[in-house]
Amino acid sequence: MCAAPSRAGRERYVRVFEACDEDKKGYLSREDFKVAVVMLFGYKPSKVEVDSVMALVQQKNSGVLLEEFLKLMSTKKAAQLHHSEIRQIFTAFDMQYRGFLTLEDFKRAFNSIAPKLPERIIVEAFRIRIFPSGDRKRQCRSPPESRKCGF
Repeated sequence: MCAAPSRAGRERYVRVFEACDEDKKGYLSREDFKVAVVMLFGYKPSKVEVDSVMALVQQKNSGVLLEEFLKLMSTKKAAQLHHSEIRQIFTAFDMQYRGFLTLEDFKRAFNSIAPKLPERIIVEAFRIRIFPSGDRKRQCRSPPESRKCGF
């Protein structure tokens, strides 16, 4: 998911890096990195997020070098765009603006985009959530008459 940033995006990342590297050390310290994330994404990163980045880069350097910063920010931006796209799709299917999809909402959505897909496949997709580790977990435990499932 690490898409190369556009030229304008890269230039913006470089400008932010340079602005946050006030002492012109050639890298961003922990605090510099936090400020850079605020400038680019509008939120202060959590301690866990900063710890993971610093642990990754400090094996080799004193902080985040420009090329590492460009890769990290490009990956973060791509993830942000992917999340936004998922939210837009979900919102399109949540016709009642409830913040969750019922089985009927899910069926309607799939029938509009894949009308020949068997109903049993749609029901199974609705009821089971696959996690990145491959583990399966029941997502909808409520009785059939309530059929609500938050995502």
